[in-house]
Amino acid sequence: MLTFLAETREYVGGELRNGDRPTGRQIARHLEGVFEALPEGVETVYARADSGFYCAEAVEAYQKAGVKFIVSARKTSRLIDELKAADWTGSPKTDADGQCEFRYRPEGWDEDYRFIALRYEKKKRNSQADIQPEQYQLFDTPEYSYRVFVTNMTGGIALLTWFYNQRASAENLIKEAKNDAGMADHPSGRWAMNCIFFQLALLAYNLNCWLMLFQREPEATVETLGHTTLATARLKLLFLAARIGRHAGRIGVSYSDHYAEQPLFHRLMTRLRSVTATANEFAPVIPNPLRC
Repeated sequence: MLTFLAETREYVGGELRNGDRPTGRQIARHLEGVFEALPEGVETVYARADSGFYCAEAVEAYQKAGVKFIVSARKTSRLIDELKAADWTGSPKTDADGQCEFRYRPEGWDEDYRFIALRYEKKKRNSQADIQPEQYQLFDTPEYSYRVFVTNMTGGIALLTWFYNQRASAENLIKEAKNDAGMADHPSGRWAMNCIFFQLALLAYNLNCWLMLFQREPEATVETLGHTTLATARLKLLFLAARIGRHAGRIGVSYSDHYAEQPLFHRLMTRLRSVTATANEFAPVIPNPLRC
């Protein structure tokens, strides 16, 4: 289970699982840990989660924390009945053939919630790949494929679908953590040791995020802030050809004149040298804070 911060791509919380689907109580515990990790100044939290988080405990945890959420729903027979009975209209602002919304209380939930749905007519598609990009989670009936979400947000169906689709970027972050930070490695035969290694790998991933935030452009905003992967950052700032030498009694490091990222590296080193501590915290090295 993993949760990332969309604006800065930071890893917020998670744990190594043994392959079994987590229980609702475990999901709620994970979410509570995520909420506790957020800074006190955060005023509004929006969450989007795949169908692995579709359970009463997760929804209750979101509600308790005052979070605006949208979660992909899983197929059940009762939900299929609701979809068949719903009033469907066209969906000109999405890629679907129809859309609807309704109030529905899944079995075991304490109250009903807003459900929104998109449907795709199978006869209009040549193959399953035509309607199932990576970020889509669909389930089938003989006539249609559906995308269904539960949410406590009030926006239109097209807007909420677009908002949920941004969750696809999390898959790229997970892939990066696996390939470049070693999150998928299990070096020990002991489960507890592998859990510790998992957290260390995500710490390595976060260190790269913080490095990129530390050397960002002063005028950068959340909307313009790009993401530099760990592999790219290593080539630009860490794995550098250099020579250590002594001159006039001083030891120095010389970099190649062909090093293309010299301005970026010099800015980073200048900011590192300017780090100073006050009574209870470190003074900022970038005048403009990154605000969401």
